[in-house]
Amino acid sequence: MKFFRLHILFLLFIHHNASSTGKPNVIFIAIDDMNDWISLLDEKSPIKTPNIRRLANKGMLFTSAYCPSPACNPSRVSVLTGLRPSTTGVYGNNSDWRKALPDRKTIFQKFKDAGYQVNGAGKIFHHKMNGAFHDELSFHDFFHMRKQKHPKKKLNKAPEYGSIRTDWGVFPNNEEDSIDFQTINYCIDKIKEKKDGNDKPLFLACGIYRPHSPFYAPEKYHSMVGEVGLPLKKSDDLQDLPSGAHELHKRTKWFWDGMSKLESKIPGSYDRFIKSYAACCAFADAQVGRLLDEIERSLPEDETIIVLWSDHGFHLGEKNHIEKFMLWEKTTHVPFIMVVPGVTKPGSECSVPIDLTVLYPTLLEVCSLPIKEKCDNKSITELLMGKNNWESPAVMTYMKANHAVRSERWRYIRYSDGSEELYDHDRDPNEWINVANETNNLAVIEEHRKWLPLNEKKQVPNLTR
Repeated sequence: MKFFRLHILFLLFIHHNASSTGKPNVIFIAIDDMNDWISLLDEKSPIKTPNIRRLANKGMLFTSAYCPSPACNPSRVSVLTGLRPSTTGVYGNNSDWRKALPDRKTIFQKFKDAGYQVNGAGKIFHHKMNGAFHDELSFHDFFHMRKQKHPKKKLNKAPEYGSIRTDWGVFPNNEEDSIDFQTINYCIDKIKEKKDGNDKPLFLACGIYRPHSPFYAPEKYHSMVGEVGLPLKKSDDLQDLPSGAHELHKRTKWFWDGMSKLESKIPGSYDRFIKSYAACCAFADAQVGRLLDEIERSLPEDETIIVLWSDHGFHLGEKNHIEKFMLWEKTTHVPFIMVVPGVTKPGSECSVPIDLTVLYPTLLEVCSLPIKEKCDNKSITELLMGKNNWESPAVMTYMKANHAVRSERWRYIRYSDGSEELYDHDRDPNEWINVANETNNLAVIEEHRKWLPLNEKKQVPNLTR
């Protein structure tokens, strides 16, 4: 009965603060590869994100939010459909998600059905294969991410390190030539159109590509970040990893090994790599600022819901790893903000561990839309209201049968071969010491194992063109 009363009060809040159509506008901001080494989540961080903090000050910041999967395609599909990779079989960046889910309505389709004008721009679905993963049915109008331009020669002076996309430095000269600048221009235009008389409520999806590689950002952002320093590392960090972790790590180990060789050949390369990532974060933050400026100018504050999230984290050398594609903290911990007028308290924070499969049912509920489809998680409306009665931990998956469970204190990882990792974040926030084999932790492991998916779908075929 108590929950029912809270739910009714919540819906009354939304109805009172909605537009004349009875439906609030929704601005949906997705950022690619932004990890938790930003000032939003780490006050000591040299990577300052004042505009994202400005957004957080309007609503609720979730300080312990985690991606469903540390890879672009499975994470985005999971967020946008409300279904985990273990439910869909969409485990990898090449998985043909729409073939796997031909009848599943994305969050965008749900809002289209409800009478919204649904527009989008930039990287929303995975950008691989020239936008082959994009879903046309999800939008009335969509501005595709501009093709990445590259300098004539790699800026890092290392043609042997990866591909042309594995590069970093000052580029382009004009900020207006950047991918995300053009994405934000489109989004600003759509907000202006709404202000100028479009009667339909607006759902606007804005996909910001940076800080995804190549780590290109204009000069002023490199100057803005100054000296960044290097992330904390432990030289023998991988020695206590189980077989499953080593097997999963094989495919991306070359990133760190190659960086070590490059540093010995061209001293300072690693520093420039880190600084370029930081500059890309500052650039992405500035684009969020441009968007917020227009939202504040053109959309009623009490009629506009704003959501910001990142699809996964990113390692910059921590645990001797570069890239995502693992199940550790740095690969999965992400920024997540929700601004819901009349519901979220400005400047509030929630430290309850959640994963972003909550976003699909939550957005539908805060906009009073029906949730007929089965979802793999539930709405966090009570958390948004400041009620802290959440019981389930965050769950993450990368490739079939590899899962992580994150509770308030612990990170538990179980790999497809049955091997395990366990980290005590009260004592070991850097995840340097795997304590899975300590007998006094057996009860902790059993408690976390019960949250692992019971059924795991076979991996769907890859998309080919």
